[in-house]
Amino acid sequence: MKERVQAFVNNRWLVFVAAMWIQSCAGIGYVFGSISPVIKSSLNYNQRELSKLGVAKDLGDSVGFLAGSLSEILPLWGALLVGALQNLIGYGWVWLVVTGRAPVLPLWAMCILIFVGTNGETYFNTAALVSCVQNFPKSRGPVVGILKGFAGLSGAILTQIYTMINFPDQAALIFMVAVGPAMVVIALMFIIRPVGGHRQVRPSDGLSFTFVYSVCLLLAAYLMGVMLLEDLVDVSHTVVIIFTVILFFLLLVPVVIPIKLSFCDEPRDVVEEALLPKPEQQAAGKSDQDEVIFSEVEDEKPKDVDLLPASERHKRIAQLQAKLFQAAAEGAVRVKRRRGPHRGEDFTMMEALIKADLWLIFFSLLLGSGSGLTVIDNLGQMSQSLGYDNTHIFVSMISIWNFLGRVGGGYLSEIIVRDYAYPRPISLAVAQIVMAVGHVFFAMGWPGAMYIGTLLIGLGYGAHWAIVPAAASELFGLKKFGALYNFLTLANPAGSLVFSGVIASGIYDREAEKQAHQRHIPTQISGSILSGMFAADEPLKCEGSICFFLTSMIMSGFCIIAAVLSLILVYRTKTVYANIYGKSRT
Repeated sequence: MKERVQAFVNNRWLVFVAAMWIQSCAGIGYVFGSISPVIKSSLNYNQRELSKLGVAKDLGDSVGFLAGSLSEILPLWGALLVGALQNLIGYGWVWLVVTGRAPVLPLWAMCILIFVGTNGETYFNTAALVSCVQNFPKSRGPVVGILKGFAGLSGAILTQIYTMINFPDQAALIFMVAVGPAMVVIALMFIIRPVGGHRQVRPSDGLSFTFVYSVCLLLAAYLMGVMLLEDLVDVSHTVVIIFTVILFFLLLVPVVIPIKLSFCDEPRDVVEEALLPKPEQQAAGKSDQDEVIFSEVEDEKPKDVDLLPASERHKRIAQLQAKLFQAAAEGAVRVKRRRGPHRGEDFTMMEALIKADLWLIFFSLLLGSGSGLTVIDNLGQMSQSLGYDNTHIFVSMISIWNFLGRVGGGYLSEIIVRDYAYPRPISLAVAQIVMAVGHVFFAMGWPGAMYIGTLLIGLGYGAHWAIVPAAASELFGLKKFGALYNFLTLANPAGSLVFSGVIASGIYDREAEKQAHQRHIPTQISGSILSGMFAADEPLKCEGSICFFLTSMIMSGFCIIAAVLSLILVYRTKTVYANIYGKSRT
């Protein structure tokens, strides 16, 4: 029994399940749409000032260089502890200010607090992804998609818990965001670590992943049903408690996998485990000469070879490679040394930065995910402008669709590359077209458009964060993947800064001023003589679909441009994906 308990503690599936639990409360930024109205009203902010807080939140969510550096120096539990403290201090102080328990701070200081609090989740993400990718070296796609999916689902989970506790005021949600994730992370931080997962490969791993995917879909469907029921029907508090208890049960269900593997299955033979090579040993396959010959083949092969069927293409390439080997051995041909890696090999950060492919991914991500983040940040104001009183339902819904977009985007893009050897960015282009349609629904403001727009934007935005990391690792290798990933995540706050902080807020305030003048209500005009006279008036408020019509149409155009960039990337990388995945189909 002692050995089985030890096997359970060191089981890689236990680490994976604990990482899912941490991620399920780590997407703090997705709750900003629910807490922004109470911050706006309590501190008398206008939409432009609130958007600056949103940009600070996006920066905190995306700037993970410090978290990445500390995770290399500190043990992973240390990095998780730093993140928990940042989350507690940042949002805890915001709660004290909003509730009047601490003096009101200037806008720049509030931006710093929001940044610090949200930046804590970068530590949660880094520790969860690093430990699980090391423990599941051959299943990076499913692992990353599921973990990022649970981060997207956290908004709906935190909102449901908030509904159960039934706080008397909305400011209490900020308190829960400050305290809840910190408690969960501190409770689980010693479980999150590499445990030699490459030595724990089981034939049942595929079945285990299928079980986790099933739980994910069931969890999303359950949360969606509960949120809709609570929105449409006046549900008693007792029923809400029952709903939340069932939610906790669904979150706990995946732990049966490590329990079964440790206590029910027969332990594996130690000799069998020792025969499994380490990932780095498996990666060290080709010699330098082999790599140079392959590079020469890429340069010398006829262009029409890439148009042939997979079996014929590999046959022709193998023939050309054999001739080059023989010629090089006989001295008849001098094989030239390449100056840098080819796509699909390991790049350094500087080598990747001079490649057009990286910038195509970056700007496609900036336009696509940046427009989605603009919706997430302004969802509270968008729903209020269309006459919806309960903004929480849309925050929860976009969180659920975001979750399904991440899980589904990773799964479907994996089918595209493995079954058809076609470039993964094609799925990114599809996601961006879907988002373009979603923005049009928001712009028109038709009956039910908020529900459909939330669905399309959530799915498309979530798919970005399952597809882009996988595509970056395929094109630029895994050696500097952490640095590349952190660089690409900067596209999120960059897009939000322009789209939300300048375009959306500027248009909203302009329309609100027009409506205020039409109603003969004095408004605060920044920098004007009237600005000090009406400081005590209510913040500007816009009503109707006109508030976000122009913004949504601009966002839709940006998504179409992003899809064009993704298609250009598809065209440029067809050969790379044919070489990486073509052999698995023959």
